Amino acid sequence: MTLATKPRVYTVETLGNYAHQALQKHFKKTLKWETDVKKDKDPEALHQMRVGLRRLRTAVSRFAPAIDLPKSVSEKNIGKIARCLGNLRDLDVLQETLQNRYQPNLPGKEQKLLQKALDVLDKQREDALLRVREIFKEERYKSLKQEFKEWLEEPSYQPLASVPIQEVLPDLLLPEVSSFLLHPGWLVGTLIEDSEIVIPTDWEAHKIEHELTETGETLHDLRKQAKRLRYQMELFTDSYAESFKAYVTEVKNIQEILGSIQDSAVLTQWLADALDSNIHSQLPTLATLLASNRYESWQQWQPLQQRYMNHETRHRFHLTLLHPI
Repeated sequence: MTLATKPRVYTVETLGNYAHQALQKHFKKTLKWETDVKKDKDPEALHQMRVGLRRLRTAVSRFAPAIDLPKSVSEKNIGKIARCLGNLRDLDVLQETLQNRYQPNLPGKEQKLLQKALDVLDKQREDALLRVREIFKEERYKSLKQEFKEWLEEPSYQPLASVPIQEVLPDLLLPEVSSFLLHPGWLVGTLIEDSEIVIPTDWEAHKIEHELTETGETLHDLRKQAKRLRYQMELFTDSYAESFKAYVTEVKNIQEILGSIQDSAVLTQWLADALDSNIHSQLPTLATLLASNRYESWQQWQPLQQRYMNHETRHRFHLTLLHPI
């Protein structure tokens, strides 16, 4: 006896459907934290809303060829709001770092001087919080929220939205990956010998400090590029195998290590401005700790730099993107 069976039905997910799901997910997660941010009771709420806005901006940018969004729901508007929250978040991170990581490890005289800087930071934070609360009241933010909600209920698409997502995934990701791999930050701290790029691993601390002084902004820009790439890749982790997720993890690691170097530089400059003095003379112990942390981060950075300067690593990265599951 032969049993009748129903044919298996496969649902083809289109670029438009995928875009709608991603935008809805990040929009809801962003709004979830708005009330707590206004109340200013939990720094984590601010962090989560800032990240939500950044991911939402990435989704709007990456899916732009397939979606037709209202004028107020633009990458530019989302970016302005994210930067406003980011200013406040940066001060929170600065405060937490100074109070918990460094102040307890300083001699009494330096602790007192650092407290003066923290008092300046408190005033800066009050101003930044006021600005965040103001931006929630502005028409730009209200229009963005309302029009985004309406679009999610009745989305409008461009013709490309009907294409199956698997057919266009590499084309969505490869431009950002190329910008990442071709960034001049990879060449920081390298030498050219006989037309080959050499990464010295025996530099002493003072030479590393000099290099970071000269090229720190280039590394910082590579960090931002890594963050953009990571957010874009994380939109599509369900569509790739484990090797793809491994690259996401490495890009995140690169972002965090370079972020540690940049945060140290920002902290040093902020202290110099807040105290109107050279921290090497006023806060020598703290200056030494910061330099030590930069040296350690540099040691963590170089193996990743070596890996991604290798042709085979780049080739495998591209091949991974070309083969979604």
